[in-house]
Amino acid sequence: MIKTKQHQLTMRPRRLRRSPQLRAMVRETSLSADDFIYPLFVTHGEKVRHPIASMPGIAQLSVDQAVIEAEEAAALGVPAVILFGIPAHKDPIGLENFAPEGIVQQAIRAIKTAVPHLLVITDVCLCEYTDHGHCGLLDEMGNVLNDETLDVLVDTAVSHAQAGADIVAPSGMMDGMVAAIRAGLDDAGFTQIPVMSYAVKYASAFYGPFRDAADGAPKFGDRKTHQMDPANVREALREAQLDVAEGADFLMVKPGLPYLDVIRTIHDNYPELPLVAYNVSGEYAMIKAAAANGWLDEERVVLETLLGFKRAGADLIITYHALDAARWLRKIKD
Repeated sequence: MIKTKQHQLTMRPRRLRRSPQLRAMVRETSLSADDFIYPLFVTHGEKVRHPIASMPGIAQLSVDQAVIEAEEAAALGVPAVILFGIPAHKDPIGLENFAPEGIVQQAIRAIKTAVPHLLVITDVCLCEYTDHGHCGLLDEMGNVLNDETLDVLVDTAVSHAQAGADIVAPSGMMDGMVAAIRAGLDDAGFTQIPVMSYAVKYASAFYGPFRDAADGAPKFGDRKTHQMDPANVREALREAQLDVAEGADFLMVKPGLPYLDVIRTIHDNYPELPLVAYNVSGEYAMIKAAAANGWLDEERVVLETLLGFKRAGADLIITYHALDAARWLRKIKD
Protein backbone atom coordinates (compact mmCIF):
# COMPACT_ATOMS: atom_id res chain seq x y z
CA MET A 1 0.00 0.00 0.00
CA ILE A 2 1.45 3.36 -1.03
CA LYS A 3 0.93 5.98 1.66
CA THR A 4 0.02 9.51 0.66
CA LYS A 5 2.24 12.47 1.44
CA GLN A 6 -0.39 13.74 3.87
CA HIS A 7 -0.33 10.44 5.73
CA GLN A 8 3.45 10.60 5.97
CA LEU A 9 3.19 14.10 7.48
CA THR A 10 0.61 13.04 10.05
CA MET A 11 2.91 10.21 11.15
CA ARG A 12 5.81 12.59 11.83
CA PRO A 13 4.85 13.54 15.43
CA ARG A 14 4.35 9.89 16.32
CA ARG A 15 7.75 8.98 14.91
CA LEU A 16 9.35 11.64 17.12
CA ARG A 17 7.64 10.22 20.23
CA ARG A 18 8.80 6.67 19.66
CA SER A 19 11.42 6.44 22.43
CA PRO A 20 12.45 8.34 25.57
CA GLN A 21 15.62 9.46 23.83
CA LEU A 22 13.72 10.90 20.86
CA ARG A 23 11.20 12.63 23.11
CA ALA A 24 14.01 14.19 25.13
CA MET A 25 15.88 15.31 22.04
CA VAL A 26 12.92 17.26 20.59
CA ARG A 27 11.50 18.52 23.89
CA GLU A 28 10.61 22.20 23.59
CA THR A 29 10.65 23.18 27.27
CA SER A 30 13.17 22.10 29.89
CA LEU A 31 12.90 21.95 33.66
CA SER A 32 15.82 21.79 36.08
CA ALA A 33 16.69 22.50 39.69
CA ASP A 34 18.20 25.81 38.51
CA ASP A 35 14.63 27.02 37.93
CA PHE A 36 13.54 26.71 41.58
CA ILE A 37 13.46 29.01 44.58
CA TYR A 38 12.70 27.28 47.90
CA PRO A 39 10.67 29.12 50.58
CA LEU A 40 11.72 28.85 54.23
CA PHE A 41 9.71 29.96 57.28
CA VAL A 42 12.09 30.98 60.07
CA THR A 43 11.20 31.37 63.72
CA HIS A 44 12.96 31.94 67.03
CA GLY A 45 14.45 29.16 69.14
CA GLU A 46 16.81 26.25 68.58
CA LYS A 47 16.18 22.84 67.01
CA VAL A 48 12.65 23.93 66.15
CA ARG A 49 10.79 22.12 63.38
CA HIS A 50 7.13 22.93 63.78
CA PRO A 51 5.17 21.13 61.05
CA ILE A 52 2.52 23.08 59.18
CA ALA A 53 -0.57 20.87 59.11
CA SER A 54 -1.98 22.34 55.90
CA MET A 55 1.38 22.01 54.10
CA PRO A 56 2.69 18.46 54.65
CA GLY A 57 6.48 18.36 54.51
CA ILE A 58 6.90 22.07 55.30
CA ALA A 59 7.69 23.42 58.78
CA GLN A 60 8.48 26.56 60.68
CA LEU A 61 12.22 26.33 61.32
CA SER A 62 14.59 27.85 63.81
CA VAL A 63 17.69 29.38 62.25
CA ASP A 64 19.86 26.29 62.83
CA GLN A 65 17.28 24.11 61.08
CA ALA A 66 16.84 26.62 58.25
CA VAL A 67 20.59 26.34 57.64
CA ILE A 68 20.23 22.55 57.29
CA GLU A 69 17.42 23.02 54.74
CA ALA A 70 19.48 25.61 52.87
CA GLU A 71 22.46 23.25 52.72
CA GLU A 72 20.25 20.50 51.33
CA ALA A 73 18.79 22.87 48.72
CA ALA A 74 22.27 23.85 47.58
CA ALA A 75 23.39 20.21 47.43
CA LEU A 76 20.44 19.44 45.15
CA GLY A 77 21.30 22.30 42.80
CA VAL A 78 18.54 24.67 43.89
CA PRO A 79 20.14 28.11 43.52
CA ALA A 80 18.09 30.21 45.96
CA VAL A 81 15.88 30.30 49.03
CA ILE A 82 13.34 32.96 49.97
CA LEU A 83 12.88 33.74 53.68
CA PHE A 84 9.68 34.51 55.56
CA GLY A 85 9.99 35.47 59.22
CA ILE A 86 7.81 34.70 62.22
CA PRO A 87 8.68 37.34 64.84
CA ALA A 88 8.88 36.89 68.60
CA HIS A 89 6.39 39.73 69.13
CA LYS A 90 3.97 41.62 66.92
CA ASP A 91 3.03 45.29 67.09
CA PRO A 92 1.19 47.85 64.93
CA ILE A 93 4.34 48.74 62.96
CA GLY A 94 6.18 45.43 62.89
CA LEU A 95 9.38 46.59 64.54
CA GLU A 96 11.19 43.25 64.26
CA ASN A 97 10.86 43.49 60.49
CA PHE A 98 13.79 45.89 60.33
CA ALA A 99 15.57 45.14 63.61
CA PRO A 100 19.27 44.24 63.24
CA GLU A 101 18.65 41.05 65.25
CA GLY A 102 15.30 40.24 63.70
CA ILE A 103 14.67 36.63 62.85
CA VAL A 104 15.17 37.09 59.10
CA GLN A 105 18.36 39.07 59.63
CA GLN A 106 19.71 36.26 61.83
CA ALA A 107 18.76 33.66 59.22
CA ILE A 108 20.40 35.59 56.38
CA ARG A 109 23.72 35.77 58.21
CA ALA A 110 23.65 32.13 59.25
CA ILE A 111 22.75 30.81 55.78
CA LYS A 112 25.27 33.01 53.97
CA THR A 113 27.97 31.85 56.40
CA ALA A 114 27.12 28.17 55.93
CA VAL A 115 26.35 28.23 52.19
CA PRO A 116 27.93 31.38 50.70
CA HIS A 117 27.08 30.54 47.09
CA LEU A 118 23.36 30.01 47.80
CA LEU A 119 21.30 33.08 46.93
CA VAL A 120 19.19 34.41 49.80
CA ILE A 121 16.05 36.30 48.83
CA THR A 122 13.95 38.03 51.48
CA ASP A 123 10.25 38.75 51.51
CA VAL A 124 9.69 42.44 52.34
CA CYS A 125 6.23 43.01 53.79
CA LEU A 126 4.51 43.80 57.08
CA CYS A 127 1.78 41.17 57.38
CA GLU A 128 3.79 38.58 59.35
CA TYR A 129 5.07 41.23 61.77
CA THR A 130 2.04 43.38 62.58
CA ASP A 131 -0.52 42.57 65.27
CA HIS A 132 -3.33 43.36 62.82
CA GLY A 133 -1.96 41.15 60.04
CA HIS A 134 -2.25 43.68 57.23
CA CYS A 135 0.46 44.48 54.69
CA GLY A 136 0.81 48.12 55.70
CA LEU A 137 0.41 50.60 58.51
CA LEU A 138 -3.20 51.43 59.35
CA ASP A 139 -5.08 54.61 60.19
CA GLU A 140 -7.62 54.79 63.03
CA MET A 141 -10.33 53.47 60.69
CA GLY A 142 -8.32 50.40 59.71
CA ASN A 143 -7.36 51.66 56.24
CA VAL A 144 -3.90 50.90 54.88
CA LEU A 145 -1.62 53.96 54.79
CA ASN A 146 0.26 53.43 51.55
CA ASP A 147 2.88 56.18 51.67
CA GLU A 148 3.68 55.79 55.36
CA THR A 149 4.17 52.07 54.78
CA LEU A 150 6.84 52.74 52.16
CA ASP A 151 9.21 54.07 54.82
CA VAL A 152 8.95 50.80 56.77
CA LEU A 153 9.49 48.75 53.62
CA VAL A 154 12.63 50.75 52.81
CA ASP A 155 14.01 50.27 56.34
CA THR A 156 13.28 46.54 56.09
CA ALA A 157 14.91 46.11 52.67
CA VAL A 158 18.02 48.02 53.78
CA SER A 159 18.30 45.96 56.98
CA HIS A 160 18.10 42.76 54.92
CA ALA A 161 20.82 44.01 52.59
CA GLN A 162 23.00 44.94 55.57
CA ALA A 163 22.58 41.39 56.89
CA GLY A 164 23.77 39.96 53.56
CA ALA A 165 20.63 39.32 51.49
CA ASP A 166 21.29 38.88 47.77
CA ILE A 167 17.82 39.97 46.54
CA VAL A 168 14.89 41.74 48.24
CA ALA A 169 11.34 40.90 47.23
CA PRO A 170 8.62 43.39 48.22
CA SER A 171 5.25 41.60 48.31
CA GLY A 172 2.75 44.04 49.81
CA MET A 173 1.49 45.58 46.54
CA MET A 174 1.96 49.09 47.93
CA ASP A 175 1.95 51.77 45.23
CA GLY A 176 5.47 53.07 44.64
CA MET A 177 7.16 50.35 46.69
CA VAL A 178 9.75 49.45 44.05
CA ALA A 179 10.84 53.05 43.49
CA ALA A 180 11.07 53.71 47.24
CA ILE A 181 13.07 50.54 47.95
CA ARG A 182 15.37 51.10 44.97
CA ALA A 183 16.12 54.64 46.15
CA GLY A 184 16.60 53.46 49.74
CA LEU A 185 19.00 50.70 48.76
CA ASP A 186 20.97 53.04 46.51
CA ASP A 187 21.20 55.71 49.20
CA ALA A 188 22.50 53.08 51.65
CA GLY A 189 25.18 51.95 49.19
CA PHE A 190 23.45 48.76 48.03
CA THR A 191 23.17 49.61 44.35
CA GLN A 192 24.09 46.00 43.49
CA ILE A 193 21.08 44.44 45.27
CA PRO A 194 18.26 43.53 42.84
CA VAL A 195 14.56 44.05 43.57
CA MET A 196 12.27 41.10 42.81
CA SER A 197 8.85 42.68 42.74
CA TYR A 198 5.62 40.84 43.47
CA ALA A 199 4.31 42.96 40.62
CA VAL A 200 1.15 40.98 39.89
CA LYS A 201 -0.31 39.59 43.11
CA TYR A 202 -3.94 38.61 43.13
CA ALA A 203 -6.35 38.64 46.09
CA SER A 204 -6.49 34.86 45.98
CA ALA A 205 -8.13 32.12 48.01
CA PHE A 206 -5.04 29.97 47.38
CA TYR A 207 -3.01 31.66 50.16
CA GLY A 208 -4.74 29.96 53.09
CA PRO A 209 -2.01 27.46 54.07
CA PHE A 210 0.68 30.17 53.78
CA ARG A 211 -1.18 32.26 56.34
CA ASP A 212 -1.08 29.28 58.69
CA ALA A 213 2.66 28.90 58.04
CA ALA A 214 3.55 32.56 58.48
CA ASP A 215 0.90 33.37 61.09
CA GLY A 216 -0.01 36.30 58.85
CA ALA A 217 -3.78 36.23 58.35
CA PRO A 218 -5.45 39.65 58.74
CA LYS A 219 -7.29 40.02 62.04
CA PHE A 220 -10.14 41.80 60.26
CA GLY A 221 -11.16 42.67 56.72
CA ASP A 222 -9.18 41.49 53.70
CA ARG A 223 -6.47 42.68 51.29
CA LYS A 224 -8.61 43.39 48.25
CA THR A 225 -7.85 47.12 48.34
CA HIS A 226 -4.19 46.53 47.43
CA GLN A 227 -4.09 43.04 45.90
CA MET A 228 -5.51 42.50 42.42
CA ASP A 229 -8.96 41.36 41.35
CA PRO A 230 -8.66 37.80 39.95
CA ALA A 231 -10.81 38.85 36.99
CA ASN A 232 -8.25 41.34 35.63
CA VAL A 233 -5.37 40.86 33.21
CA ARG A 234 -5.05 44.35 31.67
CA GLU A 235 -4.50 45.61 35.20
CA ALA A 236 -1.64 43.13 35.51
CA LEU A 237 0.04 44.79 32.54
CA ARG A 238 -0.36 48.21 34.17
CA GLU A 239 1.08 46.95 37.46
CA ALA A 240 4.05 45.38 35.69
CA GLN A 241 4.62 48.51 33.62
CA LEU A 242 4.75 50.64 36.77
CA ASP A 243 7.25 48.35 38.46
CA VAL A 244 9.47 48.19 35.39
CA ALA A 245 9.48 51.99 35.25
CA GLU A 246 10.36 52.13 38.97
CA GLY A 247 13.41 49.90 38.53
CA ALA A 248 12.32 46.33 39.25
CA ASP A 249 14.91 43.72 38.28
CA PHE A 250 12.48 40.76 38.35
CA LEU A 251 8.70 40.57 37.91
CA MET A 252 6.51 38.03 39.67
CA VAL A 253 3.03 36.62 39.13
CA LYS A 254 1.29 35.13 42.18
CA PRO A 255 -0.48 32.64 42.34
CA GLY A 256 0.60 30.45 39.46
CA LEU A 257 -1.77 27.76 38.29
CA PRO A 258 -4.98 29.82 37.91
CA TYR A 259 -2.98 32.59 36.21
CA LEU A 260 -0.96 30.85 33.50
CA ASP A 261 -2.50 33.23 30.96
CA VAL A 262 -1.20 36.17 32.99
CA ILE A 263 2.28 34.63 33.15
CA ARG A 264 2.27 34.34 29.37
CA THR A 265 0.98 37.92 28.94
CA ILE A 266 3.63 39.41 31.23
CA HIS A 267 6.36 37.32 29.59
CA ASP A 268 5.39 38.44 26.11
CA ASN A 269 5.16 42.13 27.05
CA TYR A 270 8.29 42.31 29.24
CA PRO A 271 10.72 39.71 27.85
CA GLU A 272 13.70 41.77 28.98
CA LEU A 273 13.13 40.96 32.68
CA PRO A 274 13.28 37.55 34.39
CA LEU A 275 9.76 36.41 35.26
CA VAL A 276 9.00 34.51 38.46
CA ALA A 277 5.91 32.35 39.03
CA TYR A 278 4.90 31.67 42.63
CA ASN A 279 3.52 28.14 42.97
CA VAL A 280 1.63 29.07 46.13
CA SER A 281 0.71 27.17 49.27
CA GLY A 282 -2.83 26.25 48.23
CA GLU A 283 -1.57 24.77 44.97
CA TYR A 284 1.00 22.76 46.94
CA ALA A 285 -1.57 21.61 49.50
CA MET A 286 -4.03 20.40 46.85
CA ILE A 287 -1.45 18.13 45.24
CA LYS A 288 -0.26 16.85 48.62
CA ALA A 289 -3.82 16.03 49.69
CA ALA A 290 -4.66 14.25 46.44
CA ALA A 291 -1.40 12.29 46.54
CA ALA A 292 -1.97 11.27 50.18
CA ASN A 293 -5.34 9.84 49.15
CA GLY A 294 -3.82 7.94 46.25
CA TRP A 295 -5.73 9.98 43.68
CA LEU A 296 -2.65 11.34 41.90
CA ASP A 297 0.93 10.31 41.21
CA GLU A 298 2.67 13.10 43.14
CA GLU A 299 5.97 13.03 41.27
CA ARG A 300 4.40 13.13 37.82
CA VAL A 301 1.83 15.78 38.73
CA VAL A 302 4.39 18.06 40.42
CA LEU A 303 6.83 17.91 37.51
CA GLU A 304 4.01 18.43 35.01
CA THR A 305 2.80 21.46 36.99
CA LEU A 306 6.25 23.02 37.21
CA LEU A 307 6.84 22.37 33.52
CA GLY A 308 3.55 24.16 32.84
CA PHE A 309 4.87 27.30 34.54
CA LYS A 310 7.99 27.20 32.38
CA ARG A 311 5.96 26.60 29.20
CA ALA A 312 3.73 29.56 30.07
CA GLY A 313 6.80 31.81 30.19
CA ALA A 314 8.19 31.71 33.72
CA ASP A 315 11.97 31.80 34.05
CA LEU A 316 11.96 30.92 37.77
CA ILE A 317 9.48 29.21 40.08
CA ILE A 318 9.07 29.75 43.81
CA THR A 319 7.80 26.36 44.96
CA TYR A 320 7.48 24.33 48.15
CA HIS A 321 8.09 21.27 45.96
CA ALA A 322 11.62 22.49 45.15
CA LEU A 323 13.62 19.86 47.04
CA ASP A 324 11.46 16.92 46.01
CA ALA A 325 11.33 18.13 42.40
CA ALA A 326 15.13 18.51 42.32
CA ARG A 327 15.50 14.93 43.60
CA TRP A 328 13.06 13.58 41.05
CA LEU A 329 14.78 15.42 38.20
CA ARG A 330 18.15 14.08 39.33
CA LYS A 331 16.74 10.54 39.38
CA ILE A 332 15.34 10.94 35.87
CA LYS A 333 18.68 12.27 34.60
CA ASP A 334 20.63 9.45 36.24
